Amino acid sequence: MRTLPALCGLAALVVLGGCTSADPVPEPTGIAGSGTVAGSAAAAGEFYVEPDAPAVGQVATWTAAGRTADAAAMRRIAESPVAVWFADNDPGYAERARALVTAAGAAGRTAVLVPYYVPQRDCGRYSGGGAPDAAAYRTWIGGLAAAVRDSRAIVVLEPDAVTHVLDGCVSGPAAEERFALLNEAIAAFKAGGGVRVYLDGGNPSWVRDVDRVADALVKAGVRQADGFSLNVANFETTEANIGYGTQISERLGGARFVIDTSRNGNGPAAVDARDAEGHWCNPPGRALGPAPTTRTGQPLVDAYLWVKRPGESDGACRAGAPPAGQWWPEYALELATN
Repeated sequence: MRTLPALCGLAALVVLGGCTSADPVPEPTGIAGSGTVAGSAAAAGEFYVEPDAPAVGQVATWTAAGRTADAAAMRRIAESPVAVWFADNDPGYAERARALVTAAGAAGRTAVLVPYYVPQRDCGRYSGGGAPDAAAYRTWIGGLAAAVRDSRAIVVLEPDAVTHVLDGCVSGPAAEERFALLNEAIAAFKAGGGVRVYLDGGNPSWVRDVDRVADALVKAGVRQADGFSLNVANFETTEANIGYGTQISERLGGARFVIDTSRNGNGPAAVDARDAEGHWCNPPGRALGPAPTTRTGQPLVDAYLWVKRPGESDGACRAGAPPAGQWWPEYALELATN
């Protein structure tokens, strides 16, 4: 992924012009049959609406400025579900998480959260940072898990954390420590009812050896989770992720998974040897992907989610691009209008 989305929110599920959705099936798969509190809301395809998301403000700004066509396009993002990222230790982070799930519960909706604070996050690249050490991470994740315990929520845990071990960026004792921390994080979130956890497993173009991916997910605790996630903040097609995820699932005894479809409507950009970053870092010509839903029509895919907020920068890797995680309305408009 190599991106740092800012703290963001999740809007109500709608199928919007310019986005596509999988054909519905008589009963939603995966989450619906879980028997958990989370299952009932997710089965209805309803996710929490964050009322003050950046795209919402952008719609108001452009409407006031007379940019009505651009404002209409931006509504495709403003009115679509997007996950809420927790990526720092700023005071009040646990209270923000508690407020999120409380508001979602009051609305009868499901909140989606992304903890992104593992030590050596992103190996010091565009989204570098994270907890200073294992002890700090344990305290942080414990506070976040306690804040959402017994709530209706979906957690997409630590994007890229497992795959960075596989690509050699994190190795030796640090890799073993990371696996231990991920196991503990899953256990913390699963300590109460209602919370469903998907451990991140990368994307089809990163580590192609599915046996290695499956083995690493097991070491990181996926068997104690509800499944794994794919394509977070990436652009690989939904079809490619279904095929890749199905192969991983076979090696995990039928584990279920979710796919980030927020920006994969046009698939990935071509890999350019002169600009490898252009394949994943704010590539031009991309588009919004399938709308978030639990009605995927795929027996192993619990949901399509917009995990990365469309319009948040992947990093200062393109002319005019702001740092990772900052709202970039021009890029959001590209995604919404392609």
